[in-house]
Amino acid sequence: MSIRRIDVGPRMSQIVIHGNTVYLAGQVGEPGGNVASQTRDILKAIDELLAEAGTDKTNILQAIIWLADMSTFAEMNSEWDKWVPQGHTPARATGEAKLAGPEYLVEIIITAAI
Repeated sequence: MSIRRIDVGPRMSQIVIHGNTVYLAGQVGEPGGNVASQTRDILKAIDELLAEAGTDKTNILQAIIWLADMSTFAEMNSEWDKWVPQGHTPARATGEAKLAGPEYLVEIIITAAI
């Protein structure tokens, strides 16, 4: 089975496709915003990356969400719940982690089917 990489950089690729599975790199929002605005940025980027890979959010298999502060869980979920298609919700986990820099409040990692 072949592996296809899209938006390849020196450290990572934004999209890796293996067979009928799409793996997205962890997505972060625009620094300076709050958790809600960063989540909206991320979800928009996920939509765009999935489209580039030939799929969409109805085919998401798994979402892993990291929050810099778990007290912002409800704020992130308010944006997620508006975005995720009912009847197509993925397996999901959310945890707290120190992210790449203090300006990042949310990071989302997606695996989807084509």
